[in-house]
Amino acid sequence: MLQRIRHAHYAWVIFVVAFITLLGAAGFRSTPGILIDPLGKEFGWSRATVATAVSINVLLFGFIGPFAAALQLRYGLRKITMIALAIISTGALLTTQLTHPWHLYILWGGVVGVGSGCMATVFASTVASRWFVKRRGLVTGALTAASASGQLVFLPLLSRIAEHSGWRWVGIVIALCALSVIPVVFLFLRNSPADVGLLPYGATDSFVAPTPLKNPIRSAFNAFRDAKSDGTFWLLWGSFFVCGFSTNGLIQTHFISASHDHLLTASVAAGYLALIGGFDVIGTVFSGWLTDRTDPTKLLLVYYLLRGLSLLVLDPMLNMKGWGLLGFMMFYGLDWVATVPPTVALCAQRFGPQRGPLVYGWVFAGHQVGAAVAAFGAGYLRDVTGSYKSSFIISGTCCLIAAYGVTRIDGKTSFADRFSSAG
Repeated sequence: MLQRIRHAHYAWVIFVVAFITLLGAAGFRSTPGILIDPLGKEFGWSRATVATAVSINVLLFGFIGPFAAALQLRYGLRKITMIALAIISTGALLTTQLTHPWHLYILWGGVVGVGSGCMATVFASTVASRWFVKRRGLVTGALTAASASGQLVFLPLLSRIAEHSGWRWVGIVIALCALSVIPVVFLFLRNSPADVGLLPYGATDSFVAPTPLKNPIRSAFNAFRDAKSDGTFWLLWGSFFVCGFSTNGLIQTHFISASHDHLLTASVAAGYLALIGGFDVIGTVFSGWLTDRTDPTKLLLVYYLLRGLSLLVLDPMLNMKGWGLLGFMMFYGLDWVATVPPTVALCAQRFGPQRGPLVYGWVFAGHQVGAAVAAFGAGYLRDVTGSYKSSFIISGTCCLIAAYGVTRIDGKTSFADRFSSAG
């Protein structure tokens, strides 16, 4: 056994470090849903006011993605990741001193949004694309699960801290978690297999490493310029818009508040969300395994169809509580970010290994636009109608439309040869 460990490919060390990094930094994505009611109680802010800061955060979280991927390719994973974690920690600490809505917009929306954008699923995509040829889908699924599930698994702890020690301690804990990961990144994360004299895991001797980017900002814009003329890009962008709309924009941001409307305490609601996080690990890793073996478009069809049908019955499930809501959380958790591995795979197949992560960064921006729309829109509809029911129905319907849309994706024909060389 020890002999096998000594001869393990360093790519698996990178995988473990990336997993720990994403898990340790995931707390910052858990906070918005916890803060909505405490901030409203202390400052008298409406749900829409707090949701505006969440919308700014998720927009930056998405639109930083393409440039973060380009910066990681140009300056290295380790350096950019350490800077991002430091920014997140600083923003979280300063948030504890806010007194006006614009403080929340700048700190949680802007500063933390920029830092978290570098820790988005583009980080998982870059690690998987750079270090793995075989098992790429499985690795993408596991790393995505670390990020998405960590956001939800942290919820019970952070919610309990907010209830017993005050919401400001939530920011302090998040800052400490982000800081604690920096030494791990510094000691073990490497930028590419070439840094340790290796080929990517599963690569043959004929493997040619991607050409280093000369200008990361221009490369990110060039990737969008070339991809936007391809209908497949917009189908992926639109489906991921719906993915963000129906997960972290709606459920992650507003589920605790919606549960409160149905007489569930914040800690109980956070426990339900943590259950999603636990089952998300199973669902996303399994989705990655399937992506290595199955047509990704067929997987996306199933995921969006099942998600849409489940959202249509969420409001009755909240009334039922008990086993009905428990079953929904287990089912929804399996599908939470299962869409990521097949979407990453389609970007790589369609746009090539060099531009794939950059294009995926723009596709992920669509995810966050959808999340921002849902974060603000659901809060607004709740203020106007007094219920989240209409938001659940709208989101479920959008998922059913996305299920049809992904059937139009051409994932087999390569579009990469139309790209100019990376600049």
